[in-house]
Amino acid sequence: MEKSMNTVDRRTALKSCSLAFLGLSIPGLARGHHGFYRKAGVSDLQSIPEHFPHIDPEIIAEVVGKSHFDLDRVKELVDPRPELSRSVWEWRFGDVESAIGAASHVGRRDIALYLIGKGARPTLFTFAMLGSHQVIRAAVESVPGIQRHKGPHGISLLDHAYAGERMKEIMTPEEIRDVKRTIEYLESLGDAGGETYIDVSPEEQQKYLGTYKYGEGEQEEFSIDINMRKLLSLGPIGGFGGALYKIGDNRFTYNGAPSVTISFEIQDDTVRSLTLTDPDMTLVARKDS
Repeated sequence: MEKSMNTVDRRTALKSCSLAFLGLSIPGLARGHHGFYRKAGVSDLQSIPEHFPHIDPEIIAEVVGKSHFDLDRVKELVDPRPELSRSVWEWRFGDVESAIGAASHVGRRDIALYLIGKGARPTLFTFAMLGSHQVIRAAVESVPGIQRHKGPHGISLLDHAYAGERMKEIMTPEEIRDVKRTIEYLESLGDAGGETYIDVSPEEQQKYLGTYKYGEGEQEEFSIDINMRKLLSLGPIGGFGGALYKIGDNRFTYNGAPSVTISFEIQDDTVRSLTLTDPDMTLVARKDS
């Protein structure tokens, strides 16, 4: 009996080796597999999540995505795991966005304040949206030129301040005044509104819209659409599209990523293909529809 209680069978040893590979300590293993299960806190090692000890990336993406508009769902995700308030996601091409960054650029002060209460790290863009004009002024005075920095999706500091008026019907008069003071200060700087790009008329936008294939696989294609901000956007089929900003003839930059350019080839006044260039590669996609 004593021998069986102090012997680790082959199956338990194999499982423990798998956990050791993940960098997990295995306390109490010498006490036998019953003691091991008590220490590990699981009754079935096969139920360990795929990404453990990392949080499932889909949960991170959902927190960031829902922080644009769905306070109730954000609470469902973050209340039991407050560290998710600091979730950060890269949409693509280096367009990095945090949960609080998402709430900030769409003017959801209720979501932003909830996330801060759970431990999120407010950014300069958050303070602009909240109307914290003293913080904004102090930052600009400490780091001249910082007002030209861009937030997620290339959205300017001034646009974040404009977004701060979105919920004014439930804001106090003082909160509204603070947002207006922030807007006035940023407007007075003359360069807090981001870069100026070439306008693209609705009629011109139409010629770029469609599907562009760069391979034979179902996922090897882009979609050029018009996003909620009425801008051209590029993304995977059925997925989130990043805005395109015109910088030349049939030439665009991607969503606040200055190293990424998209050029369209035109023949007989018809778009035939696009060429996407970033520092690591150049990819040509033919227009399919």
